[in-house]
Amino acid sequence: MSQSLSKLYVHLIFHIKRDEVKIMEEDCNELYAYVGAIIKDNESIPLSINGTNDHVHILCIMSKNIALAKLVEEIKRHSSRWIKEKGSHYKQFAWQGGYAGFSVSQSVHNKTKKYIENQREHHKTISFKEELLAFLKEYGIDYDERYLWTD
Repeated sequence: MSQSLSKLYVHLIFHIKRDEVKIMEEDCNELYAYVGAIIKDNESIPLSINGTNDHVHILCIMSKNIALAKLVEEIKRHSSRWIKEKGSHYKQFAWQGGYAGFSVSQSVHNKTKKYIENQREHHKTISFKEELLAFLKEYGIDYDERYLWTD
């Protein structure tokens, strides 16, 4: 082929490093918009960004020109730097080192988008830990639970 063509839907999840430095509700929408801008700056397309005060979900179409790990690194690095400028509450803010990334098929990307948009409602009945373990099981990802919750 003379062209490189792709359309890769990816669902990303990552968590804050320290539970004592949570994302304040009044900063969430601005953070999500900033994350969306970072994704666009990396030639990718943000479709849905949402979460709670301790973790973020992202659905995006990844550029064919960037690796998943590099995209996550860029999102975390820039958003962490940005949020620290929001005030002294965020002085010790950091994301955990790892992340979860899942491929999403064209046929269910709208379902995934709705799932992400309903995060606050969803977490009234399920913890982040339960949610992540369910995704890992659904996708058949092997993991060592000792390293899921620490950094």
